[in-house]
Amino acid sequence: MDFQAIKTIMVGATIVLGGAVPAMAIGMITSKSVESIGRNPEAASDIRTSMILGMAFAEAIAIYALVVALIIKFV
Repeated sequence: MDFQAIKTIMVGATIVLGGAVPAMAIGMITSKSVESIGRNPEAASDIRTSMILGMAFAEAIAIYALVVALIIKFV
């Protein structure tokens, strides 16, 4: 295998893991927050705020993975 093939495989692996793991985290955050709102509707605004913050952090991980993949590809 040459160096370019290894770089291409690593870019693909970075994108796959960097997209799949945050997607699972966002799904878990959303499902648990909806469950919590169903159990305690009075706290919906506080739960929703925490949910959005957690989703933003999980999405940031996916963006970091994209940046790492681009660095691997072009450097």
